Amino acid sequence: MTDEPRWLDPDELRTWLALFSVLVRLPGSLDAQLQRDAGINLFEYMLLAGLSDAPDRRLRMSLLAHISEGSLPRLSQAIGRLEKRGWVRRTPDPEDGRYTLAILTDEGQAKVSETAPSHVAEVRRLVLDPLSKAQPRQLHDICGRIMRTIDPDGPYPGARPY
Repeated sequence: MTDEPRWLDPDELRTWLALFSVLVRLPGSLDAQLQRDAGINLFEYMLLAGLSDAPDRRLRMSLLAHISEGSLPRLSQAIGRLEKRGWVRRTPDPEDGRYTLAILTDEGQAKVSETAPSHVAEVRRLVLDPLSKAQPRQLHDICGRIMRTIDPDGPYPGARPY
């Protein structure tokens, strides 16, 4: 006898399809806003913002790939585009030359500072404003549970508690 699949009941199916729609449409909406207002895509913005938040505005490329949820090849291509604009530079890690550091330049910091207000407004409009006062924490907890199932050993952006 084979085990029958645990099919989704109607409520579970509606929940899954709602989450799927958010997963597909939200990045496109945020990307469109950033392209329109700042001339960069969402992944590039997340790299700039990640470097902006890092100590001394620098991170190893491998760590930046992890926190940006991007592969090393995708990261390398994006960092190359950001380097051409003068917003990021790469250099060997002086502590261990096997690694490469991505460093946010002053021009890159200015770009993040210029771009952040409209991006945050769009995140607020699309994600936070439609929620009740209690729902952001609930959404955080739900995402954390899902992420711990996907990657039990790894932290993810946003893992910090409220």
